[in-house]
Amino acid sequence: MKKALVLLSGGQDSTTCLYWALENFSYVEAVGFDYGQRHSLELKFAKKTALIANVNFEIILINNLFKNSALINKTQDLNASHPNNKKLPSSFVPGRNILFISLASSIAYNKKIDNIVTGVCETDYSGYPDCRKEFINSMKKSISIGLDYNIDIHAPLMNLDKAKIWKLAQELGCVEIIINNTMTDYNGSLKKNEWGYGELDNPASKIRSQGYYTAKKNKWI
Repeated sequence: MKKALVLLSGGQDSTTCLYWALENFSYVEAVGFDYGQRHSLELKFAKKTALIANVNFEIILINNLFKNSALINKTQDLNASHPNNKKLPSSFVPGRNILFISLASSIAYNKKIDNIVTGVCETDYSGYPDCRKEFINSMKKSISIGLDYNIDIHAPLMNLDKAKIWKLAQELGCVEIIINNTMTDYNGSLKKNEWGYGELDNPASKIRSQGYYTAKKNKWI
């Protein structure tokens, strides 16, 4: 039986990956992380999505570890650059995906799951260094060596822009779930739009809405 553990945040990308995993694996579980993010709505949506998809979902508490990011520190401007690296946006959370994938690999090992699925992609606005293909390949190698257990890390969105992620959601039959039950907005706005919840005052919602209308224009959704 092919088993997979999905990193599920409750946002558009990870939710799309959950449905991708359900299409590609015989058994799927999901894990989310409470790391002190600005709002808890993401994880509430993740819980609901996991329930709808009939997938076991566990939340791991790791707050107080990340502080120097606008995704956690509400006093920082979400549209500014990161205080430690002006080339990165303020929303960058240093080491987040390193820790998430490491913790997920430990959970997977204990449950005899040998596939991890993550929604990271390197094509959109953020430019986060821990969303690159070379990072995923490096983590896969290090984890397999460190555990002496082969764990494959899948990043099905790696080369997709947001419009094509919407297209994939359509192919997977989860567009309505994405629109009605995911939270991408950095401020947790519950303003409902054609493309889902959010305000166009932060990069995440701007990218999501632009991707939606591009996908719609191309008749992908």
